[in-house]
Amino acid sequence: MNFDFSPEQEAFRAEVEAFLDANDDPEVFDPTRENMAQIVDTPKRRALMKKLGEQGWLGITWPREYGGQEGDGVYEYILNEALAARGGPQIGKGVGIIGKTLIAHGSEFLKEEFLPKILANEVEFAVGYSEPEAGSDAAAMKLKATETEGGWILNGQKTWTTSAHFAEWYWVGARTDPDAPKHFGITLFLVPMDHPGITVQGIWTMGDERTNDVFFDDVFVPEEYVVGQLNHGFQYISQALDLERFTMFTFSPVKQRLDLLLDHVRTTTRDGQPLREDPRVRSRIARLATTAAVAHGMGLRVVDASMKAEAGGGAPPTIEASEYKLFTTEFSKVLADASMDLGGPGTQLRVGTVEAPMVGRAESTYRYTVLDTIGGGTSEVQKNIISRGWPRPPEELLGPDRGRPPPSRRCDRPGPRLGRTRCTGLAVAGRLGS
Repeated sequence: MNFDFSPEQEAFRAEVEAFLDANDDPEVFDPTRENMAQIVDTPKRRALMKKLGEQGWLGITWPREYGGQEGDGVYEYILNEALAARGGPQIGKGVGIIGKTLIAHGSEFLKEEFLPKILANEVEFAVGYSEPEAGSDAAAMKLKATETEGGWILNGQKTWTTSAHFAEWYWVGARTDPDAPKHFGITLFLVPMDHPGITVQGIWTMGDERTNDVFFDDVFVPEEYVVGQLNHGFQYISQALDLERFTMFTFSPVKQRLDLLLDHVRTTTRDGQPLREDPRVRSRIARLATTAAVAHGMGLRVVDASMKAEAGGGAPPTIEASEYKLFTTEFSKVLADASMDLGGPGTQLRVGTVEAPMVGRAESTYRYTVLDTIGGGTSEVQKNIISRGWPRPPEELLGPDRGRPPPSRRCDRPGPRLGRTRCTGLAVAGRLGS
């Protein structure tokens, strides 16, 4: 895997940065909103996304027959990281989760209705998987879909739907076969948010952001708005979540938070001595910087695996996406703890307070990073996904030209802790190498 961008990719990054400089607006770009900055929730943010569409940047990896450019995923990665670094709205939900699922599984009717609107940023979606008793275990959802003449009637509740109060359409999973195993009785629907019978109630978080409960009361959905095959919804959701775990948790904000901490350590004194000269502080910073570099490399590995999968040369990076999401969001909490510790009591001051160290970002990061470990599947769920995917064939981990490891290091022995296999060395090498 190459960690450097090609000259063409560097030129694209420069073009993106120049575009963002020309369209800079504090109402659009706000890093202090942390991970919630990615949401397209204001008219000005929607206007910026429309300009991205006019540039041809919203469908970089889409097939040309649907208005895309069939470009490599690395260009989408470069664009998203540039947006995230400035605290701007990001691509991912409409273009990625919904658009790519429709391209792969949607009817021609749904493709014709929604794909052009997505590329032109003329539609905003909310995504409804979570329910009061079905959070990270999306397969446990109970929203009931009852078949009727010409379509389906939906009844029940969704929760934690962040975009429901401003979106036009709801991408929602419902149970269409209550007798099937829980992973096989779910179907995806597209429902207009202004549909009679839909009620949205706001939930305000400690991060000063709004999410929502959504209630369905005899909501009729025409059969034309069923996505893909009946009872295959969970499989589509799982494929899309691989993308969500990557696009939602960009690396740029993590690097930005680390840079703020580094600047603080370089310029601050404690008890008359420069903080940077304390050996314990230096050791802690070194560990943080090293871990950040690993997180960055894991993100690039997901890009590489995604490109190979889209080109037909590999499996979707389900495990790699979960590893990246788990590692990066858990590291974000560690970084937030370090910022609070090394910043001193003043780190409790919020953004906008003149005396706040690190412009108040230590406090906001401390609150938001907890959410990062929950959205897109909790850390516990990511561990389950990763464990089910190991052991991996050595040639898949190391590549065909690297040879097979000695038999003593293969993951082929019973292991009392995991109940299935015990891996010594190889799994770690595979995660950090390649």
